Amino acid sequence: MLRDKGIPVSPTSFLRLQKALGMGLVRSLEDFYIAARSLLVKSERYFDVYDQTFAVAFRGVTQVDPTEAELTELAQALLSEWLKNPGALAEALGLPEEELKEMTPEELLQYFLDRLKEQTEAHHGGNYWIGTSGTSPIGHSGEHPGGMRVGGASQNKSAIKVAMERRYRDYSQEGPITASQIGEALKRLKHLAPSGPQDIVNVDKTIYQTMRNAGEIEIVFDRRLTDRLKVKLFIDNGGWSMDPYVEIVQVLFHYAQFQFKELGIYYFHNTIYKNVWQDPERHKKPVAVEDFVRSDPETRLIIVGDASMAPYELVDRNGAIYINQNYLQPSVDYLKVLAKTFRHAVWLNPVAQVDWPYTWTIKSIEKIFPMFELTLDGLEKAVRHLMSRN
Repeated sequence: MLRDKGIPVSPTSFLRLQKALGMGLVRSLEDFYIAARSLLVKSERYFDVYDQTFAVAFRGVTQVDPTEAELTELAQALLSEWLKNPGALAEALGLPEEELKEMTPEELLQYFLDRLKEQTEAHHGGNYWIGTSGTSPIGHSGEHPGGMRVGGASQNKSAIKVAMERRYRDYSQEGPITASQIGEALKRLKHLAPSGPQDIVNVDKTIYQTMRNAGEIEIVFDRRLTDRLKVKLFIDNGGWSMDPYVEIVQVLFHYAQFQFKELGIYYFHNTIYKNVWQDPERHKKPVAVEDFVRSDPETRLIIVGDASMAPYELVDRNGAIYINQNYLQPSVDYLKVLAKTFRHAVWLNPVAQVDWPYTWTIKSIEKIFPMFELTLDGLEKAVRHLMSRN
């Protein structure tokens, strides 16, 4: 199960666990939890996945107390379900279908989110699919055999306390990056290391290697610190769907700025047309896309956005949604110019990758830029791509 969840368990570590069991060092399930994590999991980035997998394996738990981000994802899943089958969802919620039909998608999303928050304590008994006690498949303290627990403490001994505490939630590779994950995210960005020529003698390493060679001199060179990478960061800060991620991305890259020779941060809304802006208001400091053509070809371009919009915004030359923006070319042409200018470029998307095929503009932009999820795992993959020599 650990391997299926992406945790690289080695045969050696598995044999060590078998040895610990054979020596009688594991006397309880709690001992096994600690021993297995210590021996099988080699990086803290997998601790949260380990806890969830352990709970599933030994107590049949399918989910634990959700964070705000997880609740929002649940609410968005409800909205998708409503759009597919309004009648069935209305019946499951125990509400008149007509009442829900009067709401806009934004109002429905907020309604689902509010109800998810309330149901962790307000609803007791019954068979609604969100609730406590009763036979609801989602809730807590209930009897539904395949249910998902939302809030509350286990009363039927169906979970392991330690695993369910999820003390390492901040190390989770899934879900958009949060403020508490800054440290982990910075570790991913450390791969953006100096890439210039190795022309500085490292005296300490030279002495060490020479001694290892029994006196035969081996000179070790390091790269110059002045050869740090140049990075251009474009952030979509124009819509409510991106609001939760703009500040965290800014903070992340400002903290990592010491690793780069030059970091330029620019802003856009939905997609990129003729200009991007240096001011977050996107009003006072426009920079023309054509100006980037003169950039150092080794500059890395990182674009952060949900790539979700009306198709005409991407492919129509009059697609810009602001009245004062009238361009001769559609956005897709400007994106292709940027992709051609920066051979090392990626697009970070906070939308879950499993949902990308359902949005036409995401699929279209994905053909222009390599796209990665805005998660810890996605950031690491993006950095590896940026540092590749292809």
